[in-house]
Amino acid sequence: MGVNGHLAIVLHAHLPFVRHPEHPVFLEENWLFEAMAECYLPLLDMFNRLLDDGVDFRATVSLSPTLCEMFSDPLLRDRFSRRLSSLVELTEKEIIRTTHEPAFNRTARMYRDFFSRIQNLFEEVYHRDLCAAFGELRKTGKLELLVCAATHGFLPLIKHPACARAQVQVGVNNYKKHFGVAPAGMWLPECAYVPGLDAELAAAGVKYFFLDSHGLLFGAPRPKYGTFAPVRCRSGVAAFARDIETSKQVWSAEHGYPGDPQYREFYRDLGYDAPASYIAPYIHPDGIRHDLGIKYHRVTGRIDLAHKEPYNPDAAFAKAEEHAGNFLFNRQAQARHVKDVIKRPPLIIAPYDAELFGHWWFEGPKFLESLFRKAASLQNEIRLVSPSEYLAKNPKLQTIQPSASSWGDKGYFEVWLNGANDWVYRLVHEAEDRMCRLAERCHSPAPLERRALNQAARELLLAESSDWAFILTTHTMTQYAEKRVRTHIARFTELWKMLEAGSINEPRLTEIESLDNLFSEIDYRVYA
Repeated sequence: MGVNGHLAIVLHAHLPFVRHPEHPVFLEENWLFEAMAECYLPLLDMFNRLLDDGVDFRATVSLSPTLCEMFSDPLLRDRFSRRLSSLVELTEKEIIRTTHEPAFNRTARMYRDFFSRIQNLFEEVYHRDLCAAFGELRKTGKLELLVCAATHGFLPLIKHPACARAQVQVGVNNYKKHFGVAPAGMWLPECAYVPGLDAELAAAGVKYFFLDSHGLLFGAPRPKYGTFAPVRCRSGVAAFARDIETSKQVWSAEHGYPGDPQYREFYRDLGYDAPASYIAPYIHPDGIRHDLGIKYHRVTGRIDLAHKEPYNPDAAFAKAEEHAGNFLFNRQAQARHVKDVIKRPPLIIAPYDAELFGHWWFEGPKFLESLFRKAASLQNEIRLVSPSEYLAKNPKLQTIQPSASSWGDKGYFEVWLNGANDWVYRLVHEAEDRMCRLAERCHSPAPLERRALNQAARELLLAESSDWAFILTTHTMTQYAEKRVRTHIARFTELWKMLEAGSINEPRLTEIESLDNLFSEIDYRVYA
């Protein structure tokens, strides 16, 4: 008797390109440093621990090109190294400060051990090179790495087909640079799809991508197996759909695991609780408070932050193991039920933002590790699988035209196009027009002109990032997001004017190149 079902755990790792060499310390660079310390390095540690223990696991991780470029940047590596040193120093002070508070002292010691290990992993084990660390895991066959569009551009809202094509092709080329091979699959930014987009993926050599559930369920014709099997687009590219039930169990604010009372409370942090004089060396030099990643309280319940109870790491990690068992039990029951209905073992796709595991949900990596260990003993019933592995064993797929969709609120494009951010597209679309005309006209540019053309392409790509529209919608860091859009459009326009006039200001070009230095391999002709 064969397995009852297959399970694919898919983690999407992405952050916008944030690098500000013009400032000695820049607050938004902490987005990267927090995610590296609390998510990406713990995940690498977890995967390698499973390998060392001989656990037969499968996981799929997409690393966005902007994230890979930040991983590889010497300036950001140095700044992250200093950040880790300061956190280790602070946790040593915290052990002394909490000596007479046993509940907090235990947690302070946990943080000292945690950040010390993260520092050792970054400096000594992975030699500051996270791309290489993920690349080595890819070679084992246990971890499949996906590519993403260049700067996480929201592809359905990009005006020119050539510009959407550029987001895809630049992303693929960047993956080849970092990992030495072509990617099999692509994570579409925000899972945003419109008919015809798969043809651009096919042209770039991409074999498969992911949709939200309704993108497949509303396809034509209707999918015979619902979301429990991939389909083939007319372009030949395969499409996998997110499973609704697994999403609810992890993502739901009310019913998801991360809301359990035992887990660490994300929103109460030492960076806000401690006296300013005490934490001054560890926050922004201007005295701006921010999260330090040292949090002493647990979720507790729906009560005010001031009344949260002390965090118990042992109880929280035990709860993570319990939840991993519950998740796997539910997948077994789901697979048996669906198999009875569709008369074949279902494929359950469980995709999540990688940053949930460790950053937002501190115990998330422990949950995943326990899940992978438990699943290894159940392969006769439910088997972990990568998308490429599944396609190799199941090449005959139903041909369907998927529906326009995204995994954003309400399932379509409203998060990225509304009254708070619609002004962005007027600026970006005009720059897209200009970039395409430049690429079509400039066939044999002089070396200095080529540099300006390539930098103009970088600025356009950065302006297209879906992160800015998302931030403007959620009203979180709106001033920064607006500044980033306007800055990249201004730099693009400045370069465009130079090219139109036939006179390149080399010192200014060099300055812009030093500020936005990603995608060293870029070729502007991708827009032609």
